[in-house]
Amino acid sequence: MAQAFIGLGSNLGDGKKNLRIAWQRLLEEAGRAVALSPPFLTEPQDMPSTNMFTNAVGVLETELPPYDLLARMMNVEAELGRDRKKGKDRIIDLDLLFYDDLVLNSASLTVPHPEIAKRAFVLFPLAAVSPLHVHPILHMTSLEMLNKLDRKTGVKLLAWENV
Repeated sequence: MAQAFIGLGSNLGDGKKNLRIAWQRLLEEAGRAVALSPPFLTEPQDMPSTNMFTNAVGVLETELPPYDLLARMMNVEAELGRDRKKGKDRIIDLDLLFYDDLVLNSASLTVPHPEIAKRAFVLFPLAAVSPLHVHPILHMTSLEMLNKLDRKTGVKLLAWENV
């Protein structure tokens, strides 16, 4: 069994509900839950949108190889209404952050995700769910990467209640 870290994000509709539904569907399709971070409300980064994002990181155990896992993730996105042609706002976004200690760089998949260390919306939930997880290229823990970020991040911790 491989351990996969999945970034979840939503900035359309009820973000917490969208993340919960996507996580449940992903578990049905791909594996067993190990952990799910609390949700975080974050400002959009690197995109022209005024809609705040709800972000989380989930860890699952899977028997699927990385490309098959990615295909299932994209199927869940499409099933929940993600249209990649409609622009940057999204009802759901699933990113494969880590797959065990695999380092892979292909046209369709890069693992670990190349932007992890620069993104508060990934690092806050990642550090919450697995603060001592070591990035296989940077050789830094999630917490160390988070501590290197600028603290003016616009990130707010939320709770899962009523979802």
